[in-house]
Amino acid sequence: MNKIILISFLVLIPSLIFAQKYTISGYVEDAETGEKILGANIFDLNNPGLGTITNTYGFYSLTLPSMDLKLTSSFIGYTPVAAEFSLKKDTVINFVLSSGSDIEEVIVSGKRKLAEDPQMGKIDIPIATIKSLPMLLGETDVLKAIQLLPGVQSGTEGTSGFYVRGGGPDQNLILLDGVPVYNVNHLFGFFSVFNADAINSVSIIKGGFPAHYGGRLSSVLDIRMKEGNNKKFGGAVSVGLISSKITLEGPILSENTSFIVSARRTYIDVLATPIIKLVSKQQNSEDVTAGYFFYDLNGKINHKISQKDRLYFSIYAGRDKAYTKIKSKQKDYESKMNFDLHWGNITSALRWNHIINTQLFVNTALTYSHYKFLTGIGQESTDLIDNKTTSFDLEYFSGIDDYSLKADFDYRPSPKQTIKFGVDAIGHIFNPGINALKIADQATKVDTTYGDGRIYTGEYATYIEDEFRIGSNFKANAGLRLSAFAVDKTAYFAPEPRLSARYLINSRWSVKAAYSMMTQYLHL
Repeated sequence: MNKIILISFLVLIPSLIFAQKYTISGYVEDAETGEKILGANIFDLNNPGLGTITNTYGFYSLTLPSMDLKLTSSFIGYTPVAAEFSLKKDTVINFVLSSGSDIEEVIVSGKRKLAEDPQMGKIDIPIATIKSLPMLLGETDVLKAIQLLPGVQSGTEGTSGFYVRGGGPDQNLILLDGVPVYNVNHLFGFFSVFNADAINSVSIIKGGFPAHYGGRLSSVLDIRMKEGNNKKFGGAVSVGLISSKITLEGPILSENTSFIVSARRTYIDVLATPIIKLVSKQQNSEDVTAGYFFYDLNGKINHKISQKDRLYFSIYAGRDKAYTKIKSKQKDYESKMNFDLHWGNITSALRWNHIINTQLFVNTALTYSHYKFLTGIGQESTDLIDNKTTSFDLEYFSGIDDYSLKADFDYRPSPKQTIKFGVDAIGHIFNPGINALKIADQATKVDTTYGDGRIYTGEYATYIEDEFRIGSNFKANAGLRLSAFAVDKTAYFAPEPRLSARYLINSRWSVKAAYSMMTQYLHL
């Protein structure tokens, strides 16, 4: 009996040694700017089937048996980089890719292998492609590019809203660095709030949603801002027909910290105001001042705390304002009237990336989002003989404030499996509509506010999803999201199962299927 046990043990030793696995992990970044590259390929050149891609923060993890490797990193538009070594322990390798344009007479081209991807309805749009499209009044617009995609339709001609497969505009989850943006329109819908000079990547999902997205029914538009060049200081200035832009980026003190700031403003009001005043003076005795402008500001700072920890802070602020002021003076009467209409967003995110171990990555984010809409009209009249003044002011205000805390985990136990799980909590504060009325004359004084008060709600979610491959032909993503919404001492719960799969017939043909249940608690 002892001999049998000894022989079995000796037979198992080689297989145990062969089964020993180690993990290679690290980041992939741009050699020129130091920014992390999202969706870069990592694979063994001798065994292309053994590979993975970087996540949305440029991190990768690949667990393999002990073996000799020629690990290669590649991305469209960059020169591939390879590292040859013998895998005998957990290893950290950070790849730095250089632009392929450094090599003369080489055209780098490629397209995504849609047949191999189990995700249905997802399209990544390079910023270079967006900037090359025809532009309205010289303004590059992300949402105009989205409207050109199959399954997506624009609303009124010229507007920046979009409808995905029959859904309404409020059924699109639009994220800027992971923070929802409620109003994406400038200039009454002709332009979007997204400044292409500050954007790193754009992707849209039109169906078969993975479990880590939720809260909307029709689509997910995920936009990520640039991190800033940590190698050298630089900038760009752009002057257009209706607006100008300036972008600055560079390192702060050392390569461990970098920033980017991009600002844009129209000057329609500056050009139009003198003309409007001149015309009004010629036609009547009124002094009319009118104008419209919008501006937006994108900023981001990122700091490398250690090899395992990185800290990011990003902010967006934008505003539209239209106004009219009319002054009229007669022999015994003087009046002033003004009209204001403005709306805008503020979004901010503080993110902490931490590598727990070589296979487990976590992103923790604290975010704030603010949207407001305000319109008002006021009039003041003065009787110059009796010196009596009467005034009237009416304002309407509505807005939304969101406070969110979430944690997303990325676990990669093998090249054939990626597991994601996380939690998300959002506190919504709604101002549905508040009217402020002020009336003042010799006999009456009114100063009152009426309308709906603040409404406090909570939206919560937890999810888990598993993307796995069986053999070389079958790949699937299965997940479950549990969401809840609490308002007026009442809670609503919803399970949201998700499943997408593909079977690869050959390199050009595949069969795909997807099922997803979505729940939307907030509506336009």
